[in-house]
Amino acid sequence: MMLTVKQAGNLLKIIAGYLVSRISGRPVHWGNPVAVSIEPNNTCNLRCPECPAGMHELTRRRGLMQPDLFNEIIGQLSPYLSYLTLYFQGEPFLNPHFFDFVATARSMKIFVVTSTNGHFLDAASVAKTIASGLNRLIISLDGSTQEQYQAYRTGGDFDKVVNGIRLLVQEKRRSESATPEIILQCLVLKSNEHHVKEIRQLGKDLGVDRITFKTAQFNEFENGNPLMPENQRYSRYKKRSQRSTNDAGSRYVIKNRLPNACFRMWSSCVFTWDGDVVPCCFDKDASRALGNINRELFHDIWRGKAYDSFRHKILESRKTIDICANCSQTF
Repeated sequence: MMLTVKQAGNLLKIIAGYLVSRISGRPVHWGNPVAVSIEPNNTCNLRCPECPAGMHELTRRRGLMQPDLFNEIIGQLSPYLSYLTLYFQGEPFLNPHFFDFVATARSMKIFVVTSTNGHFLDAASVAKTIASGLNRLIISLDGSTQEQYQAYRTGGDFDKVVNGIRLLVQEKRRSESATPEIILQCLVLKSNEHHVKEIRQLGKDLGVDRITFKTAQFNEFENGNPLMPENQRYSRYKKRSQRSTNDAGSRYVIKNRLPNACFRMWSSCVFTWDGDVVPCCFDKDASRALGNINRELFHDIWRGKAYDSFRHKILESRKTIDICANCSQTF
């Protein structure tokens, strides 16, 4: 990914402000976000057990982002924005404006990535995906058989996803397009941890560009979870060596020690479908919204007292912030 002069200069400002903050212990911020996530919608066709959107556990409203709001966000954040994750909660292909969003961001030289469960990769959407200029497409496929797959992707159709991936790979080759980079991503669970080799081979047979294995996040992990893998390589949690009263007798703790630092708070943020600005992707229910771009300029939110206060809490005691409890960010 190549940065423009403005994007590169902005990134240097972000890094400088972050380093000064780490050294001084007080939030100092220069520059604008280099990367953001925008939520096309918070609805989904599956019922994955650890997903609050799929399980209808989000307390915030459900809905679709409209083009006017998307264009307003991109307009305010360009030309410094260099990376856009067009996904937060929900299945992004359910928004009928999704490909227009991609094309708009790409016209502004922004690198665009999204993640899908792959159930909407038919001939029409495959053609639109390639034509939109999407840079990277992550497709979730948590198994090499329907049995493994449905252990987590409740309501999902393994063969449909595989056929969609095959169709996308074929069309990409036929059109001689360099994009999107197709990534097959497997969430490693107890149901599939012994089939990593088979999943890797499946990805190779399908012809995807890359295969990645991701640790699963569990909303309730302190006493374990039936889906939690046994192989520590694929788990973001570990068994406690000895119990502590501070952890209320929990059997598992997150491997990340949660240092009082988080570069994301200086470099990025998340926009919900209805314009709330939240600090990061771990705030799934937008419980810590720091403003709304429908009511105020993003610059005022990014530089506002609420954001400044949150960054100060990160530097002071990150472990006490609820949305940080499952975080894998280490610097």
